[in-house]
Amino acid sequence: MLQKTPETRRSNNKAGSLSVHVIADSPRKLADLRAMLEPRYRVSCALLEDGKKPGQAFDAVIIAADLRNVGNIAPIKEAEKTIRSARKRIFLIDRKTHLLVVQAYALGATRVLFNPVSEPDLLVQLNDDVPGDIFLRDVVSDTQAAASSGAVALAAMFSAVLDGKPVDVLGTQQAGSKIADSVACDGLSDWLETVRRHHEGTYQHCLLVTGVAVDFGLSLGLARRDIQRLYCAAMFHDIGKAIIPVAVLDKPGRLDADERALVETHPAAGYEALKGTAGISLEILDAVRHHHEYLDGSGYPDALGAASITDMVRILTIADIFAALIEDRRYRPAMLRETAYDILRNMRGQLEQPLVSAFKDVALSR
Repeated sequence: MLQKTPETRRSNNKAGSLSVHVIADSPRKLADLRAMLEPRYRVSCALLEDGKKPGQAFDAVIIAADLRNVGNIAPIKEAEKTIRSARKRIFLIDRKTHLLVVQAYALGATRVLFNPVSEPDLLVQLNDDVPGDIFLRDVVSDTQAAASSGAVALAAMFSAVLDGKPVDVLGTQQAGSKIADSVACDGLSDWLETVRRHHEGTYQHCLLVTGVAVDFGLSLGLARRDIQRLYCAAMFHDIGKAIIPVAVLDKPGRLDADERALVETHPAAGYEALKGTAGISLEILDAVRHHHEYLDGSGYPDALGAASITDMVRILTIADIFAALIEDRRYRPAMLRETAYDILRNMRGQLEQPLVSAFKDVALSR
């Protein structure tokens, strides 16, 4: 994994001049990095899975973890305070892909290196006094950064539900705020293109729903506080899918009756997962449980009628359906926005038609 050279062993850096904390997702990575760094720096180490939070600040933090593993995202976020307090935050990732680079920056990196990393390259980053954040502009657009922050928040949220741990409500709300700012500044089309290019599956869907819901709210002239409530509801709305097997969620074909019934448990499951969580309002809980309800009572899980469905849920449901139609699925390509909007228009009796009419500009023009 790590490459050493005689030249770097003869480095004249004094041991103990810099405090470095190393977090890795395997003992092998931890041992290799410790062997490389200890002759020169004051080094402490921790396995990512241990979740131990050191009681001190460090000059530099090195994270060596496979970001393709969703299970690594939540513990990295839990270590965020330790990471953010360090001036240098170097992520060593296992694959050189743009998406993983952006995710590393969303998790707090100031520099990203790729395995196998050479000892000279790593030491240069630790010894360089130029703030690493200046390099972010070269690789990450504002829209990409917002999308990746959203994906990281979603991954952490799903992982927390699976592990029975508290959901990072504030982190998810902050990611939603970045999405709202991105859509407001750069437009919905840029958001849709970025998300569809770099994300997939349930995370793609949640990101699309959030962007569409925000743009719908903006088009309706909602106040900032209402936009905030809307993007929070959108970010949390599918959290119940955390308990659905990936083989079902990502099935490369249409679901059979049993699989469909299983998927339809996700609104109630999400409600149960979030119920009693500090920072989650009753309005958000209502949106999580009822975003698949229709005005004519044909939805699930509670078969609500129009009188029981709130305005926010009506808006979220339209955004949810539209996003599902225009996203890439393994068994079909993304639907044209015009075609998706025609489907919404034909759902008379199920969706509020004045809202569907107001959605036309979002669907076709914005």
